[in-house]
Amino acid sequence: MNSATLTISSKNYSSWSLRGWLLTKFAGLPFAEKIISPDDPAMRAELLLLSPSFLVPCLTHEGIKVWDTLAIGEYLNEIKPEAHLLPEDRMKRTHCRSICGEMHSGFFALRSALPVNLKGDFPNFKVWERAQADIDRIAVIWRNCLTSYGGPFLMGERSMADAMYAPVVTRFLTYHVTLDSVCSAYCQQIIAMPEMIEWTEAARLEPEEIVELDAEF
Repeated sequence: MNSATLTISSKNYSSWSLRGWLLTKFAGLPFAEKIISPDDPAMRAELLLLSPSFLVPCLTHEGIKVWDTLAIGEYLNEIKPEAHLLPEDRMKRTHCRSICGEMHSGFFALRSALPVNLKGDFPNFKVWERAQADIDRIAVIWRNCLTSYGGPFLMGERSMADAMYAPVVTRFLTYHVTLDSVCSAYCQQIIAMPEMIEWTEAARLEPEEIVELDAEF
């Protein structure tokens, strides 16, 4: 029996749900999913970036409830240190925390202009200047990490950083964002993970649609 429950929302639209789900998978903690429908008013507001995330993802484990993706990652690193969600080396661990924090608190133009939509495909999507600035910064982060630690993941081996940036990978693929060869190869590395394949297949089976997020902006 699973001792943990992870509350998430739409697998097609919810970037934060994907991050929390991947972190829990990476940690190797067995869990049951509790899915809140996007029809729920609070969930809809969150997905449309009209409210901060308070409800998902939320991990309940052995009587402990932890929400906020970074908090979930830190908690999982404590209880499953063998998973190396955070690197053992202090300098590398600090770098990992820094780029995760930047993803957690930044890139608002990218989030609003290119919403996560795994079932979407927009090959002629126009990326405006502010969103492009976010894309350029993410590319710098990725190239720096992949060069510094040798790949194929951002910290060399799979870590919290890859879970945090995985929804960005889906955005880049959905909207056919032009990337250099290093960043393109990283996107393919992430999207080919068994966990991402599992999540994407489930997302494509979701019957719910949010019209505002299916529009080509």
